[in-house]
Amino acid sequence: MAGAAMTTTFLAVIGGASLLAVTARRLHPCDRLPSLEGWALADRGLGAGWTWLLLGGTVYTAYTFTAVPGLAYGNGASAFFAVPYTVIVCPLAFVLLSRLWEVARRHGYITAADFVRGRYGSPPLALVVALTGILATMPYLALQLLGIRAVLTAGGLYPSGAAGDLAMVAVFAGLAVATYRHGLRAPTVIAALKAVAVFVSLTAVCWLVLDRFGGPGAVFDGAARALGGTDPADSPLVLTPGQQPAYATLALGSALALLMYPHVLTAGFAADGTRTLRKVSAGLPAWTALLALFGFLGIAALAAGVRAPAGGAEAAVPMLVDRLMPGPLAGLVFGSIVVGALVPAAVMSIAAATSFVRNVYVEYVHPTATPKRQVRVAKAVSLTAKLGAVAFVFGLRDQDAINLQLLGGVWILQVFPAVAVGLYTRWLHPRALLAGWAVGMAAGTYLVVREGFSSIVPLVAGSPEIYAGVAALVLNLAVAVAATPVLARLGVPRGPDATDLPSRPRAGRRPPTGANNA
Repeated sequence: MAGAAMTTTFLAVIGGASLLAVTARRLHPCDRLPSLEGWALADRGLGAGWTWLLLGGTVYTAYTFTAVPGLAYGNGASAFFAVPYTVIVCPLAFVLLSRLWEVARRHGYITAADFVRGRYGSPPLALVVALTGILATMPYLALQLLGIRAVLTAGGLYPSGAAGDLAMVAVFAGLAVATYRHGLRAPTVIAALKAVAVFVSLTAVCWLVLDRFGGPGAVFDGAARALGGTDPADSPLVLTPGQQPAYATLALGSALALLMYPHVLTAGFAADGTRTLRKVSAGLPAWTALLALFGFLGIAALAAGVRAPAGGAEAAVPMLVDRLMPGPLAGLVFGSIVVGALVPAAVMSIAAATSFVRNVYVEYVHPTATPKRQVRVAKAVSLTAKLGAVAFVFGLRDQDAINLQLLGGVWILQVFPAVAVGLYTRWLHPRALLAGWAVGMAAGTYLVVREGFSSIVPLVAGSPEIYAGVAALVLNLAVAVAATPVLARLGVPRGPDATDLPSRPRAGRRPPTGANNA
């Protein structure tokens, strides 16, 4: 059982998050009538500091902070694909997210599907973008709860039986109420606590690890021995040539996919301008450094001889923390990771609800819904999404959520042509994009399921393994590019473009970027 000091510190961190959520209403208060933009995007009024906290707290989830060190603990070097992947995200966000923000602000778009609807004039294409985002987000939301449970169990803070389940529901319930009332403002203020708690606790853990082992070199040497590596050239902590294609494509594909997730776009759209987003994109590597240190702790758990349960490698770092740190500091770490799950979980539920209201409910069910009714429906859907995630966690195996999240990353990547490519050219026909999306979804799902729900797959027997999402995206683009001239020759009409963006890049010039050209 957890010590009294650990439990007290843990409850203090969770209590602090709850108190901050109560103050969310004071963050950029607005006296205007209720609107979906106000509830879901905080009236697009977040400055650079708040946006950095919210976007970083949304992108770097609690499950990431447990899964990456768990993968390092179990597989060694391949786990560190997350570091280049999150580094690649920064320039992509600098270019794509700021441009998309400007178009969205000018035309009142709240979701990526709104942009696709305006850009291509195609309701079916906008619908599949919205539904893909919702489908990919739901298992990701469930994984935040799994991350909470793994941390609490490893720290002895999760009572056995129904008592533990009720404790986790209680932690989640406070966030659900705050999000229901205050929308995106609630996770924004909690993100401030997440940043402080995670940075402080991680610094303390790493200092203790280095003090115990005598330096990073000793940690890696001990981990290599634990993984069975005797020759440095054959160390599991060094990528083999056969692993490099998978490592590179997984990093690239994950980076492209991340910016298509609705919760990431929701956090970005809440900024007060493109200049803010560019500043924040330049500052995101600070969060990447945190992720690298968490991966290092997975290596340290190996060196320390931590024995995680079979199939539960994500518990390795919490077990290391419980072993090395005094009770109060261990409680701080566990509380930080739990708060780290609350921020992205809230934003994910808001993003899924917003996509449903804007691109399904208003488009197909109630086109004349007033802004007040849209907010009411979004609140209900957001709450339903959280309840669904809780039911999913308690009703199915942990591995089911992980499998669906792996598929979700492959699926969300298939909207990249419609959204990201559409920011610079409208040459691709909307029906060609629909065909490419369908082929990419089918191919990506087949590849992952064929390999027993592994996202790293060989295209054919004996070929190097690569990320299934990238393979599906290449096929998606190939179909869209090949079908576009065929549809044009057949005279299939396009919908109108309402975005004021250029239809295609001008020959000999780079596509214009920036706020003045969006």
